[in-house]
Amino acid sequence: MPLLQYFRLINIMARMALRADASRLFLGYIWWVLEPLLWVGVFYVVFVIILGTREADFLPFLMVGKLSFVWFSKSVTQASNSIVASKGLVGKINVPKSLFPMAAVHEGLYRQAAVFAMMFTYVLIDGYAFTATWVYLIPVMLVNYVMIIACALIGACAVCMARDFAPLIGLSMMFLMFTSGVFWDVRELADTATADMVLTLNPLAFLLDAYRQVLMYGVPPDIGHLLSIGAGFGAVLCVTVLVMRRASHYLALKALTA
Repeated sequence: MPLLQYFRLINIMARMALRADASRLFLGYIWWVLEPLLWVGVFYVVFVIILGTREADFLPFLMVGKLSFVWFSKSVTQASNSIVASKGLVGKINVPKSLFPMAAVHEGLYRQAAVFAMMFTYVLIDGYAFTATWVYLIPVMLVNYVMIIACALIGACAVCMARDFAPLIGLSMMFLMFTSGVFWDVRELADTATADMVLTLNPLAFLLDAYRQVLMYGVPPDIGHLLSIGAGFGAVLCVTVLVMRRASHYLALKALTA
C-alpha cells in the first residue's frame, strides 16, 4: 500500500470512529474533554477534600499530569485491542495490520488536541505566563506521540498473540499512573538520587515532568534526555513496523483463531 494512501486511510478510519462514538452519546463530542476532566475531579476530591492536600498549585499540577497521562494510557489501551476488535475485517482483506492500532492512536490524537487546548487555556487563566519556553512543548509532544505509537503497536501484537496481555496492559497503565508522578511531584522525593533515577528510567515520568516544567515554571526540559527517549522509541517503532509487515499473515491468523 502506498504510504500516502496508508496515512489517508488511517485518518479516515479515525474520523469515522470518532463520529460513530459521538453519535452513541447524548453529549457527543463534549465527552472528549469531559471524561478527562472527570478523572481530574476524582483525584482532586481524593487528595484535596479527603486527604487535605494544601499545595496552592495542586489543581494545575494535577491537571497537567493527569490529562497528559490519559493521552498515553487510553491511546495505548485502545490500540492494543484494535486488531482483535477488527478481526472481521482482518479476515476479509489484506491490509497492513499496523493500520488498526495507528487509526486508534490517531483517534486519540484528535481527542487530545481538544484536551490540550482546554488545558493550555486553563493554565493561562490560572495566572501562569505564556513565555517563549512554551516552544519546547512541540518536541515534548512529538516524543510523547512517538512513544505512544511504539507502545501501541507492541501492545497490538501482544494481544494478537495472546488475549491474556489485554488485562496485563490495563494493569501496567495503573502501575505507571502510580509511579510516574501523575499526582505527586518526582522532584520532591527526599532522596535526590531516587528522583533522578525515576526521571531517567521512567520516560513517562520524565515527559509528565517536562510538561509541568514548561507550562507552570517556564523551565525547558533536558533536551539531551528528551532526544534520547525519542530516538529509543523511534527505533522500537521502526523495528515493530518491520516485524508486523513480515508477520502480517501470522498476526491475522492469531487474531482470528487465538
